Amino acid sequence: MNDIVTGILCLAAGVFAVIAALGVVRLPDVLVRMHASTKAGTLASGLMAAAAMVHFGDITVIFRGILIVGFLFLTAPVAAHMIGRAALKTGASPETRDLTPGEEHPL
Repeated sequence: MNDIVTGILCLAAGVFAVIAALGVVRLPDVLVRMHASTKAGTLASGLMAAAAMVHFGDITVIFRGILIVGFLFLTAPVAAHMIGRAALKTGASPETRDLTPGEEHPL
């Protein structure tokens, strides 16, 4: 039973990693690409850590997996926010339809 759950978690992690990669390649601007890679990449990493926890089942592996997932969930949004602000401050223009041509972004 553990092998089936581990396989499903690994497969789901792979699917979300591919979705994150497609988002980075296909989406139009840096802000949207960053959002796709952060959300789907963090979920893929969390699912892979969960697969390791289920597969090994040792209390130390479970504890380390929980720490890894917690660290990812705490740091990924902060890193994405900082990358987004840096992109806007360096002049990366977002693809928005809200701004008229020539109008500056408010941030």
